[in-house]
Amino acid sequence: MSRIEKTLEITNKYGLHARASTRLSQVAQEFSSSVHLKLVSDQDGQTVDVKSVLGILSMGAESGESVHITVEGDDADKAMAAIEDIFERKFDEE
Repeated sequence: MSRIEKTLEITNKYGLHARASTRLSQVAQEFSSSVHLKLVSDQDGQTVDVKSVLGILSMGAESGESVHITVEGDDADKAMAAIEDIFERKFDEE
């Protein structure tokens, strides 16, 4: 079982709003690994399960903020690569 951690910046125009959160959650659900994220600016704040759209939305993450992502499981490397890709593609919004 692998564990990968990375910090990524939210660069799409509206941050992790409903559509972006849904898309991110869909990507995470394609893998068996657990995927969690936390706002870098909120070190005492919540860590949410990326497979939960409501969890992601509850963070209120905006454009320009950074999130710390932790992926743990047998397919962690593939899951993290897919998550990095969706961030780079700005959640397919632009």
